[in-house]
Amino acid sequence: MAASLIKLFITATASAPTATGGEIETTVSPNVTRFNATIAGGMIAGGNTTIPAASFLDDDGGTVTDLPAQPTDGYINVYVNGVLQEGGLSTLSTTQLVLSTVDIEEGTPVVLQVSDYSSTTSTITVEPTISAPTITIVV
Repeated sequence: MAASLIKLFITATASAPTATGGEIETTVSPNVTRFNATIAGGMIAGGNTTIPAASFLDDDGGTVTDLPAQPTDGYINVYVNGVLQEGGLSTLSTTQLVLSTVDIEEGTPVVLQVSDYSSTTSTITVEPTISAPTITIVV
């Protein structure tokens, strides 16, 4: 007769841990800037409309040297003749705004809005209480 191996059989159940309490304080500090420009004939060429940074005025009517970079934690809105454009139509750099279209007339106003939320912070002000699971073993 062949010998067989006897194995230990154990069943275990566990309760899920629970978390109670805890508080998080979040501070949202958006940096929103707006710029406006008017399309000139030399900006429309090669399948794109390229608006140099120096063509924009800021919200106070002052001249602009550089535009903000495309925010990592934010977004841009571009309005052409008062109409919000699709996000994929625009490419922003510090030197220019490029619109992927030539279907635009000289004299058309363009508004660029840059919303940057990179200064947002969150801090745990009260640590939560987390219970350990209860494990029951049945032999």
